[in-house]
Formats: sequence, structure tokens, C-alpha cells
Amino acid sequence: MNATMLSSGTPRPSRRGRVGIAAAAGAVALGAILTGCSSSSPSTPSTPTAIITTSVTATSAGAALKTVSNSALGTILVDSNGATVYRFDADSASPPTSHCTGSCASVWPPVVAGSGALTAQGFAQSELGTITRSDGTKQVTVDGWPVYTYTGDSAAGQTNGQKLNANGGTWWAVTTTGARASASPGAPSASASASASSTGGLY
Repeated sequence: MNATMLSSGTPRPSRRGRVGIAAAAGAVALGAILTGCSSSSPSTPSTPTAIITTSVTATSAGAALKTVSNSALGTILVDSNGATVYRFDADSASPPTSHCTGSCASVWPPVVAGSGALTAQGFAQSELGTITRSDGTKQVTVDGWPVYTYTGDSAAGQTNGQKLNANGGTWWAVTTTGARASASPGAPSASASASASSTGGLY
């Protein structure tokens, strides 16, 4: 009987055949292991990265008006920087209304109320109020009159805007009751007096 035949008559695989069968079996076993690992360890969804944002709210102090003594005009109001505040004849106090907008407001910036309380220093708190301008900002009023500063005043205490006729009306420094400040007879002009004693800058 042929040596490559089994005693039962079944052909015996050659050496090359046995090696091929073993390699195939190994590949099948490896595939089964990998499949088992994959099925037993499902992939975990990635966790999205948290984005932390910080909200910053801009705040400002409330507007403060105070009194100063002017040699030409008497007691007038200034803002917290010492800038003279003015009222405008074209505006209205009843109801409180501002008619200074656009280029006018660039030259005569409205005194704007901040987020804090309005403060009156040296005069009645009840004189102060606010109106809402067309751009949504709150403008301070004195006895109903909207008040402004003037870019022509370059230093604290100056009153260069006093009795200036511009933008369709006359501008006046403001007293503690919201009235027009006016020069006493024989007093020097407000602008000259203020300019002579002022130091520092505003704008």
C-alpha cells in the first residue's frame, strides 16, 4: 500500500497541505478573537468638549451733578468732571424733550445717566430726572430741562457755551433750579472769568 495512504484507505494530506490548513485555521481563529473583542467592547461615544463663556456686563456709575460758584454767573451746575452743564432753549421742560440730536449732540454731548443712582450735590435731589433719547440712552434733566456739556469748554469751570446761539436756540449754564444762569450787572463775561481761573482739560 502507498505510504501516503492511511490504513483505512483515506489519503493522508501532504506536508504542504498540512501547513496550508494550519495557516487557514489560525486566520479563522484570529478573526473570531477580533470579532469577539469588537462585540464585547462597544465603542464609547466621544464626549463633546464643554465651551465655557463668561458674560461681561458693562456698568457705569450714576451721573452726579454738583454746584460751583462762578464769579460771573453765581452758583451753577457742573458734572463730576467739573464741566459746566447747559440747557437749550429749543428743548422743552414740560414735557421734558430734547431737540438736540445728530451733529448737535456731537458738539453738545447729553449728560447721560449711568447704571447707578443720580446724585445731586449741593442742591435738591428732586430737581433731577431723566428722559429716554431716540438712541435709547437716558439723559439727565434738571427741573425737566435736558442738560448737556459743551465741547468748546476745554477745562473745568469754563462756560464758553453761555448765551451761545447755535443749532436753532440759545444755550445757558444751569442754576440749581434748572433756570438759566445770567450774569450779574457789572460782572465780567462768564467765559473770560472761567478761562482765567481754569486748569486741566475735559475733551
